[in-house]
Parts: sequence; C-alpha cells; structure tokens
Amino acid sequence: MDFFNFKDSRLYVEDLEVAKLACEYETPLYIYSMATLQRHIAAFNRALADRPHLICYAVKANSNLTLLNLMARAGWGFDVVSEGELRRVLQAGGDPRKVVFSGVGKSESELRLALSVGIKCLNVESEAELQLLERLCAELKVSAPVALRVNPDVDAKTHPAISTGLKNNKFGIPVAQARELYLHYKNHPYLKMCGLDAHIGSQMTSVEPILYSAEKLLTLWTELQAQGLELEHLDLGGGLGVVYRHETPPQPYDYYHAVSEKLAAFPGELCIEPGRAVVANAGVLVTKVLRLKDNGHKHFCVVDGSMSDLIRPALYDADMTIVNCNEHEGTPLLYEVVGPVCESDDFLGHERSLVVRPGDFLAVRGAGAYGSSMSSNYNSRPLCCELLVDEDRVQVIRKRQSYEQLWENELL
Repeated sequence: MDFFNFKDSRLYVEDLEVAKLACEYETPLYIYSMATLQRHIAAFNRALADRPHLICYAVKANSNLTLLNLMARAGWGFDVVSEGELRRVLQAGGDPRKVVFSGVGKSESELRLALSVGIKCLNVESEAELQLLERLCAELKVSAPVALRVNPDVDAKTHPAISTGLKNNKFGIPVAQARELYLHYKNHPYLKMCGLDAHIGSQMTSVEPILYSAEKLLTLWTELQAQGLELEHLDLGGGLGVVYRHETPPQPYDYYHAVSEKLAAFPGELCIEPGRAVVANAGVLVTKVLRLKDNGHKHFCVVDGSMSDLIRPALYDADMTIVNCNEHEGTPLLYEVVGPVCESDDFLGHERSLVVRPGDFLAVRGAGAYGSSMSSNYNSRPLCCELLVDEDRVQVIRKRQSYEQLWENELL
C-alpha cells in the first residue's frame, strides 16, 4: 500500500495534488511520501519482532540524506557498498556500529575508513580481500569484524542483471572455499569472524529462493559451530520484490517470518538488507508531456523525463506503471512514452494505454528505488529536484541542479 491515490480524477500524494507540485517545482520531479515510508519501516519491524535482528537499509536503492536520516531515527542500520555511501550515512546521522560494508571491489582507502569509524561488519567477498584486510589490521593494530559473503549458487528467479547468487556471478565466495577460510582464520589476532552473509538477488517475488539460500547458510553455520567457531549473526541480504505492474510479491512479514522459522536453530542475530521494498513505492517520477507524435506506425508521447532521470526501463526493461496525474475522458491510445535524450532506448514505457494531452503531467510509479540514485547528467541534463511530502507539508530534500553546477568541477 502507498499514499499516492486519485481523488476526483486527480492524483494526490497524501494531502497534496501532484500536478500542482509539478507546476510549482517544475519537472522532471521526484516526489516521496512520508506516510508510505513510515508504513514500510513499520512493516519490516513487525516482520522480525520476535527474534534478535538488525535491519540494514540498502543505501544504493536511494541515498538521499533525508531518507537516510529517517531510517537512522527509526533505529535501522545500513548496508553500504562504497566510501561515498558510508560517508552519506555518517552525514545523515547513521550509527557506524550498525553499518555493514558489502561489495566485491572495496579499495584500501575504503577499508581504512571502515576500520577507523568502527562499523559493525565487513562483508568480505574474496580471499584476496581478506588478505588485504589482514595486512591493514596488522599495520593499524586494530581488529576487524568480518563476515564472509558466500555465493550459494541459488537462482533468485529475477532479471539476470540483478541476480547475484549464482556461481557465474562476480559476487561472493563458493561455500566450500568459505568453509576453509573460516576455519583458517577462526583464531586470528586481528580478524574476528563474527558473521555469515549471502545476498542472491533483487526484486524477488517468491519466498522459495531466499529459503533455499537460508538453508545453505544454516548448513554451513552448523558445520562451523561443530568446529568450534561461534558466529554472532547471519546476514540474508535483501531482495524482496515490489509491485510495479503485475507482480505479486509476498508481504515482509510472510517473507521474513518464513526465513526466521527456517533459521530457528540459529540463536544469534538475523540481519537483513532491504532497499527496494522500503522506498520503491514510496516515490514517483513526475514528467511533463511535451508533445504527441504519430509516425503512421506508432503513437509517441514525448515527455521531459528521460533515461538520465530514470534508467530502469532502458537498463532492465523495467515495466513500471505510468498514470496521468489528471484523468481525462476520451478514447485511450497505445503510446510509446519516450524522453528527449538522443538514444533510441530512451523510454519510460512501451505501449501504455493513455488519454493524454500536451501539458499533462504523468507519474511513473514505483520510482523511489533505483531512480534518483542511478540518475546521471547524460546529454548535460541537470539532476532532478526531490520533494518529501508529509500530509499537507512539502520539503525540498534535493534542489534541482543548476546548469552552472554541471561544469563547476571542470577546468578550461
């Protein structure tokens, strides 16, 4: 459920009319709903309320400081994959002791920063990374909390570009190798093997893949415990899917209650890393219709939003709901909703049934995740303004980028 609803044929975000916000703040424009975010946070809290847990929001889904601060004030931790994301979390008031640092290509400077601020855990993804961390800890005379990210070779049944748990993916360590590394380093003076981690993919709409992954983690934990290695937490990653158009993903409680039952034998803390399921349907991208075009073969609805603002349709063939913010009477036509960027793949939706006129505002729903955070300046287009709406109040949480800011770091 979200708080973007139609009243008298006009789309509202909570108590404010979306089209009026678009007129005032111009387009393309990202709008987020505070009530939706709070509802989703509460849903995840309820899902794991009956066991020790830590929810680490996946910063890559949407890294706006205001949204990160909202997660921090809710008591959540964070899953980061770069120094920039870690610094954003710290800037937003996040507790470093609730941060897990994932990613297959952590640099030496990133590891040094993580060690210096005292994060909860480093999710190590290769033996080479473990050896680098060992050297840094010996040099700095500090201890590093470590979880190995295993690759359980589980098919997440999702888009190939966002599947991360198969043996042909770049992520993680094979289970057999991870077992050897845990036993080799279990009494290391600087590397504290405190957790076990896996993340198999994103936008999962079934509970079966995550249960299979959890079963493999449980088996490995049991084997390690028998060898005298006690782990403090298991990290199942994120990946719970959302409804974009026709998907039917489970609710957070159903999804993670099943996971918790599967891991009932593990007495420690259960960590999860949701991102998309928290913020996707809490946000929309609003774009203005510039003109309509008919080439005798297709109808085109040309809008001012583009792949530089929302790349998911072009990159993943993402099928996202598009609605007119002011519904009209009339016979709908099938439109290609396309943007102004000079790429044939610059589209927001194919064959969308719309009654639309030039000057209308369209809303792309489910754009709160991997929208703003993946946007770019391609074609020298400024980054969008972002708004957070709380009932009848609106706050600018990112100013629209000026043209001068496009080249402020360039030298002539």
